[in-house]
Amino acid sequence: MLKIWAKQMHGQKLGKNYVYESLDNYDPETLYLHIAEICHTLDMPTPVILKSHILNFHKFNYATFTKADFVESTDFDSFIIEHVIIK
Repeated sequence: MLKIWAKQMHGQKLGKNYVYESLDNYDPETLYLHIAEICHTLDMPTPVILKSHILNFHKFNYATFTKADFVESTDFDSFIIEHVIIK
């Protein structure tokens, strides 16, 4: 099971956030599909996902997207996804 906490940050303040759950296990190959679904739910543009984002998510359980990672303009400073580890 994959669980991701997605949050929009306005400086140091938390904006919109959402906990995404999927029955799929984590796979770097399908991370884009999960992020696209999260962004659709939050009604925001989907960021450009680079290899560094995937590596950070895989190694450190989180990835940060800045305004530069979006083609469209955004009203938040950064978008962070964190892998919620279920014990």
